[in-house]
Amino acid sequence: EVQLVESGGGLVQPGGSLRLSCAASGFVFDDYAMTWVRQAPGKGLEWVSTITTFGGTIYATSARGRFTISRDNAKNTVYLQMNSLKPEDAAVYYCKLETANNDYWGQGTQVTVSS
Repeated sequence: EVQLVESGGGLVQPGGSLRLSCAASGFVFDDYAMTWVRQAPGKGLEWVSTITTFGGTIYATSARGRFTISRDNAKNTVYLQMNSLKPEDAAVYYCKLETANNDYWGQGTQVTVSS
């Protein structure tokens, strides 16, 4: 059974940093790209970043230059380092696995950016 468990969210002041983690199990982690998606209050899902099996990374314009996605295949974990956070980054952040047959989501972790 695929499981994705996010952690690391919380309350941070504008300009601050957070590192999100997503612990994965139930599949061969090394074989799949992993993605972070967020949803702000009252808004739709927004793709944030994806890391490929080889460590290649792509970012949404809103995240580029401030966020860094990484993965540790030995720990079956994907990370999202978020720096220079802005109020508009406040959202529930989800880890997502896309396979040929299905998409899998974690439960999400809340990020609040406020002074």
